[in-house]
Amino acid sequence: MRLKGKTALVTGGTSGIGAATARRFLAEGANVLLADVIETGADAIIRDARDSSACWLLLDVTREDHWTAGVERALTEFGRLDILVNSAGRSSQVTGDPMDAQAWRGIMDVNAAGAFFGAKAAVPVMQESGGGSIINIASIMALVGGEGGHPAYHASKGAVRALTKTLAVRYGKHGIRVNAVYPGFLPPMRTGKPLPSDMLEKLVAWTPLGRTGTPEDVAAGVAFLASDDAAFVTGAELVIDGGFVSR
Repeated sequence: MRLKGKTALVTGGTSGIGAATARRFLAEGANVLLADVIETGADAIIRDARDSSACWLLLDVTREDHWTAGVERALTEFGRLDILVNSAGRSSQVTGDPMDAQAWRGIMDVNAAGAFFGAKAAVPVMQESGGGSIINIASIMALVGGEGGHPAYHASKGAVRALTKTLAVRYGKHGIRVNAVYPGFLPPMRTGKPLPSDMLEKLVAWTPLGRTGTPEDVAAGVAFLASDDAAFVTGAELVIDGGFVSR
């Protein structure tokens, strides 16, 4: 119950890492706003909440007005906002053309601008209350190059990495901690479809711990960074990848 009495807003909160994080936060006593453009999956999370509360919130991370409304909802519903998790993201597989300009804009808008708009909306509230924790979900692809997918994914997660460190330095004096998590290879988030067996074998072979990760693996790290156990941790890079980037 490390998060008892705290309020968290989790984007991408109805599936994948966002949903696993929301469940972990609820288990540790936080009230959670499941911020997403898709409501499917929210009811199950809300129904399983025991000692704390959860609610779904329509939030398109590329729209500042949605962010303003989301933060206001947190204050109206729970009276505070202590934790922001920027988990919503757009995959590198949105197009088969790695030089598609529209895909570049779409990925950058969600992954990079979305995290910026989230911080912009949350920081003033956290400043007023004396502090808070912002956790940005980056990717190991912010740390390495890759042959597959759209390069905007790497670029956007690299932007999240730099944004995290800048915000940590700028707002540390206000008691706001800003950290980033770098997940490794996980199963497809929204579709739930299994990876082709040949691709899965490659990912496992590239990972020293010999398996792909789970959203729950990542959520455990996010919960640590959100809690007072990480009271002296800011600007950090928590890599949760089974050892991939250490190869």
